[in-house]
Amino acid sequence: MTSLSRELVFLILQFLEEEKFKESVHKLEKESGFFFNMKYFEEKVLAGEWDEIEKYLSGFTKVDDNRYSMKIFFEIRKQKYLEALDRQDKKSAVEILVGDLKVFSTFNEELYKEITQLLTLNNFRENEQLSKYGDTKTARGIMLIELKKLIEANPLFRDKLVFPNLKSSRLRTLINQSLNWQHQLCKNPRPNPDIKTLFTDHSCALPNGPLAPGPVNLPVAAVAKPATYTSLGALGAFPPAAANANANALAGWMANASASSSVQAAVATALTIPVPQNQVSILKHPRTPSSAPSMVDYQSADHEQLMKRLRPAPSLEEVTYPTARQAPWSLDDLPRTVAMTLHEGSSVTSMDFHPFQHTLLLVGCNNGEIALWEVGLRDRLDSKSFKIWDKTKCSLPFQASVPKDAPISVSRVTWSPDGDFVGVAFTKNLIHLYAFIGPSELTERIEVDAHIGSVNDLAFAHPNKQLCIVTCGDDKLIKVWDLTGRRLFEFEGHEAPVYSICPHHKESIQFVFSTAVDGKIKAWLYDSIGSRVDYDAPGHCSTRMLYSAEGSRLFSCGTSKDGESFLVEWNESEGAIKRTYNGFRKKSAGVVQFDTAQNRFLAAGEDSQIKFWDMDNINLLASTDADGGLQGLPRVRFNKEGNLLAVTTLDNGYKILANASGLRSLRTVETMAFEVLRLPIEFAAAKASGSSAVNINPANCKVERSSPVRPSPILNGVDPMGRNVEKPRIVEDVIDRPKSWQLSEIVDPVQCRLAAMPDNVDSSTKVVRLLYTNSGAGLLALDSNGVQKLWKWYRNEQNPTGKATASVVPQHWQPSNGLLMANDISGVKLDEAVPCIALSKNDSYVMSACGGKVSLFNMMTFKVMTTFMPPPPASTYLAFHPQDNNIIAIGMEDSTIHIYNVRVDEVKSKLRGHQKRISGLAFSTNLNILVSSGADAQLCVWSIDSWEKRKSVPLQLPAGKAPVGDTRVQFNTDQIRLLVAHETQLAIYDASKMERIQQWVPQDVLPAPISNACYSCNSRLIYATFSDGNTGVFDADSLRLRCRIALSVYLSPTALNGSQGVYPVVAAAHPLDPNQFAVGLSDGSVKVIEPIESEGKWGTNPPLDNGIGRTASSSTTSNHTTDQSQR
Repeated sequence: MTSLSRELVFLILQFLEEEKFKESVHKLEKESGFFFNMKYFEEKVLAGEWDEIEKYLSGFTKVDDNRYSMKIFFEIRKQKYLEALDRQDKKSAVEILVGDLKVFSTFNEELYKEITQLLTLNNFRENEQLSKYGDTKTARGIMLIELKKLIEANPLFRDKLVFPNLKSSRLRTLINQSLNWQHQLCKNPRPNPDIKTLFTDHSCALPNGPLAPGPVNLPVAAVAKPATYTSLGALGAFPPAAANANANALAGWMANASASSSVQAAVATALTIPVPQNQVSILKHPRTPSSAPSMVDYQSADHEQLMKRLRPAPSLEEVTYPTARQAPWSLDDLPRTVAMTLHEGSSVTSMDFHPFQHTLLLVGCNNGEIALWEVGLRDRLDSKSFKIWDKTKCSLPFQASVPKDAPISVSRVTWSPDGDFVGVAFTKNLIHLYAFIGPSELTERIEVDAHIGSVNDLAFAHPNKQLCIVTCGDDKLIKVWDLTGRRLFEFEGHEAPVYSICPHHKESIQFVFSTAVDGKIKAWLYDSIGSRVDYDAPGHCSTRMLYSAEGSRLFSCGTSKDGESFLVEWNESEGAIKRTYNGFRKKSAGVVQFDTAQNRFLAAGEDSQIKFWDMDNINLLASTDADGGLQGLPRVRFNKEGNLLAVTTLDNGYKILANASGLRSLRTVETMAFEVLRLPIEFAAAKASGSSAVNINPANCKVERSSPVRPSPILNGVDPMGRNVEKPRIVEDVIDRPKSWQLSEIVDPVQCRLAAMPDNVDSSTKVVRLLYTNSGAGLLALDSNGVQKLWKWYRNEQNPTGKATASVVPQHWQPSNGLLMANDISGVKLDEAVPCIALSKNDSYVMSACGGKVSLFNMMTFKVMTTFMPPPPASTYLAFHPQDNNIIAIGMEDSTIHIYNVRVDEVKSKLRGHQKRISGLAFSTNLNILVSSGADAQLCVWSIDSWEKRKSVPLQLPAGKAPVGDTRVQFNTDQIRLLVAHETQLAIYDASKMERIQQWVPQDVLPAPISNACYSCNSRLIYATFSDGNTGVFDADSLRLRCRIALSVYLSPTALNGSQGVYPVVAAAHPLDPNQFAVGLSDGSVKVIEPIESEGKWGTNPPLDNGIGRTASSSTTSNHTTDQSQR
């Protein structure tokens, strides 16, 4: 259906509403699927008209369209079921259960079973989860709130919740205009025509009575009628849809909008209903774009004058449907004030701001160099000149061409979405990946010979929820790489060099747009089927595509071979151009670059200016030359807040433009750095003068915005490669270097935030396993006696987030039935047992064992749902398969690993490769492997597909150390680096090769054996506990110690004196807060610990070389060994 046909439906809806044809209105809404009437839906929900509700919804979505649709139908049918139970209508309840709710059992059988069990209760409110269910009216109101959130988040309802803003009786007005037009065409027009029908064209009767013939073909000069105007009579303006040009078109450019992450799938139980990804099923309705940006152009001088004469007086009455409103804005929101000019040694070719540190800018240059700048300090923190890291891994043609070809330039620099990695593409074959070691260090990760010729673009994407790199090049290919440099996909189909790529996702669909220099646009799913879209960019130009910040609006900007530039917004639901922006006045020799900001503005560089547009208005909003000196086609880049804009200059540099908010953020960074430096300067001055009183002239310390002098962010006074920034000499002269960095040591509870879990602690047991719930609102401990304890934090005034925090003591939670989550330990020698535990992803079930059978507990009732795997051998480690909760990897006491299917109660495979009991299991979906560790100090790698052993690697132990003791393994969030913890060491492995990258061994301030270690939730830190009572916080990439936490923090002085070897046995990291962790102690107590709010983090990284040699507090900086060069 064309755009005008769609608009006609809205006009008819308005007409039916005004004429009070209520049933017809809603029937057309449903059958057309163009407008979802939320008011009507609310009325039906509150009235409990369930059949009518589902019938109305069926015009817009089906149960299995996506997880939001499934949740909508589930909530409705669940409410219908509960109301039948509430009125004791068991017969209807059974019919609803079997007829309506049965469909959901396919996705979650346990949930269906629990719903079925409600039939056995006299009052379903006896179920703890439904105990707060009120009366029917209240329950419907609560459900309605949830349904509205789900509908608003559901991409299938995109653009269907707001009725167009029409003047009243718009259809009547158009008909009147058409009749007036027909009357003008009459051969003998009468002053007051008597129009009796709309079924035929109007024609005034002749004076003698009989009707005049039909429409008369008059000479062109008789009536001014533009050639492009189409008569509105007989629906002539609504032609049939054009033939489908491409049957494989990408569902109207992936018409499903990005879902709101704010809506959580909360159901009657704690369970969720997982929906298998089905990318192909969403590609239902291919669309063909219109051949022109506008469907019909009615504008011409003669026609406009005629329409002014015939147009009826405008009506002020508007349709009462609500319209979406955006936040107010003004021109002051545009970053147009020049805050600074910074210089590089070569022309800047690419820029990107850090996604979270909004004043941190990455710059790529024409000479192949990249640089990291803190623009708030005008400080270049790090730089990397171009070099080939390992020529032996490059293709022979590339090796041969390097000395002959022109210098290699940077074509693209970009941050990963989490800000942990930097990707660099070069104009010859290569891409580089760096890890960002905050606050100022880039370390080499991988180098890939990616394309033949120039790599024109690079971006990060998340297919299968794993971070990957997408590249394109002159070889006409698009390639996808994992973070080890392994190629995952290769997309072939372009007939010209690929100019740019734009990865994105809609709902569960991950896809990539690509544009070539011949103006072809294609879209690809991560498979081998080929492109799903094949369209032409406006002007057949080299085009770059970008989504708005919230991901719902798609824009492109490019320049044709003739130098004509096009900036457009695409209508994804139609696969056509929605609007074309005006304002380009000069033909360009290159391609115009652009960027988006704040879901409101567009900016492009042209004619040595920066031009701005409001996204909703095609006319140029503003422009600036930024005080001159810009490149002819300057590159532009907003930071994520939209308050800073970087733009390239002619003199091998760039300018930072800011609005008022941006200027404040720059001053904040500047002031913070100055304050950090001021105290050591004053202290040194006082020390030099021998006086305790210091009088420093403020003029000496003031740093002007326009001054090139900026304080260094490195507290030891070392210039971190800031070659273009003149440092204040006083900082160099007076900072007391030996005191510039010190290990953060926490020895008293007042130095941090600490919460002790309330419990009747049994000192005869110790906490051996500790887990946060995946929601971050609970903490689960398994004691050495096989009993599990659960603590929950609740949302209240003291804890508005409802998440775990050290600032609020949680509740030791138990169900009303008084049950304990206790494992079966009959016949078990507890001193020999190895307790193990695993939690399902949705926090509904916990699986554990303590030398006996494995028990599956319901987390809400603490009831044992089932038991399996009775000894011998006993289970020693448990891990859920990351993609199937029914598959469990179980490490055994006899050194085997059982791959167990809970649903069919069957061991599918037995893996043999260790010599002693299994002590650790970790899955990587990125590498498709399972890594196991054992008490034999061995690491084994298994294929998830075949369960065959790929590799076995012995742990490298200190000389003379026997291979004993448990070894733990945990994957980094990148699913490639692997943390290995043994009592003798912490080590980081590259799991793709099983090569050790880093190692730390206990010594100096932390000399005792390691008892446990784990990554923080973002894998930036490692929390390690020691058998002497200490806890260490390490940088996860370098394994340098940042902070030591003493046992005196956890225990009172009295308890400390009588502790008799109390120490933290196990640590667990909060799943959402990277600076919060919990420890379980050998006396049975559990503590949650966070840094004090004024600090916000655990210490700082020691510099690579702080110039002071080794001291007790910094010895760990030299206790860092590298087993392979970090390329």
